[in-house]
Amino acid sequence: MDTAPSTIGKVAHRVGVNVETVRYYQRIGLLAEPARPRGGVRRYPEETVARLRFIRRAQQLGFSLDDIRNLLVLNDSTHCREARSLAAHKLDLVESRITDLRALRKRLRELVAACDAGAAGACPILDTLSHPPRAGEAT
Repeated sequence: MDTAPSTIGKVAHRVGVNVETVRYYQRIGLLAEPARPRGGVRRYPEETVARLRFIRRAQQLGFSLDDIRNLLVLNDSTHCREARSLAAHKLDLVESRITDLRALRKRLRELVAACDAGAAGACPILDTLSHPPRAGEAT
């Protein structure tokens, strides 16, 4: 594995992100921007690759950039309880979304079934979208 300092393009390629993603993370303070040598190109240390991989993995688990900022601060092996708390909160949000998505799936199945049943007159899907929700339905 290449551990010599790399250009921004090589860093981005190694992690599988766009160069503009690296620059964005620099602008918002998630990644440090190395100094540019006079007349030269910035070189990124291996730590930048590791930090960028950390950010990408955290995103894949659904953490927001603000969450990731907090996780990066905690990333010294002494803050497991705090990291667990952030992950538990994220899990609660995911569980809630799953519940909401199941309800949405049920409602869409009902609409498709009503349409498939060939209800006479108005289209059940378009009718539902055109009228106020029934009591207990989401808006």
